[in-house]
Amino acid sequence: MNKTRKKIGGWFLFLLSIGCFLFQMSFLFLHAHYQIEYTDNRLFFLINILSALFLWLAILLLLQIGKKPQLFSGAFIALFILTNVILLAMDQTKTHNVVGLSPDLKHVLSIKENKETKQATFYRTYFHALSRPKESLPFKAAGDFKVMWLTNDVAAVTYQAADKSIHQYIGTYGDRGSGGYYYVGPSIYGQWSGGDIKVISDQSGIRVIHPGEMETFNWNQVVQFGTLAIVLVNNDEAIWTIALAENFKVQSEELAPPIGDIIIYKPTMETSKPVILKYVGP
Repeated sequence: MNKTRKKIGGWFLFLLSIGCFLFQMSFLFLHAHYQIEYTDNRLFFLINILSALFLWLAILLLLQIGKKPQLFSGAFIALFILTNVILLAMDQTKTHNVVGLSPDLKHVLSIKENKETKQATFYRTYFHALSRPKESLPFKAAGDFKVMWLTNDVAAVTYQAADKSIHQYIGTYGDRGSGGYYYVGPSIYGQWSGGDIKVISDQSGIRVIHPGEMETFNWNQVVQFGTLAIVLVNNDEAIWTIALAENFKVQSEELAPPIGDIIIYKPTMETSKPVILKYVGP
């Protein structure tokens, strides 16, 4: 019975090793022909390590080999793992991987920053592990990135430029309409209120009213990301972010009042919490 279990375990580990190897070969083909990358560069070296480790354990369980071959193979696997760890460390000196998993585990945010040029790129992800470069962030970052998921499909990435200005990039992974493109600003026409914040969207632009201050943004100061969020800017610096809540439904009729809530968020490297706003009237 013990031998049977060892064989089953050995074949299982062998299949895992082959699966890792085939996955890696498929990735290399996709990378060469379609610019596909791993969501996090560290996955490449981790899969190499797992494939070799699974293969070595499978051999130990399936084959009756002496102590010297075991030691030799173990030393070879250890050297292979060490090599991959060193290569991983070298890659981390060149690339800063920013990865964030959505609260419902369905989406992955992926941003890769070239540490030498400080240029960061947003990646569109596929099946969590794979991704393709979509666009470069407009400003070079000076420091780390702060990720805040405003909804299960809207990720706000806050970062600081060399001149200390604050910027925001929004990763979006869905829509609130029927699949077509629409503008977020006109979709939230009316007055919204929640906590101590009030938002008014009308033909002249968007106003944000909060304790002791009212900030006005014309439509040229509204930057849209996907079909789920906008960033209100002043002199290219992010001031407020507004996202459509998951219960928001875009109305096909222009005069129909909005359905659902919106979320407002203050871009800052300090602690900041999203605030839910409800529609209170035209």
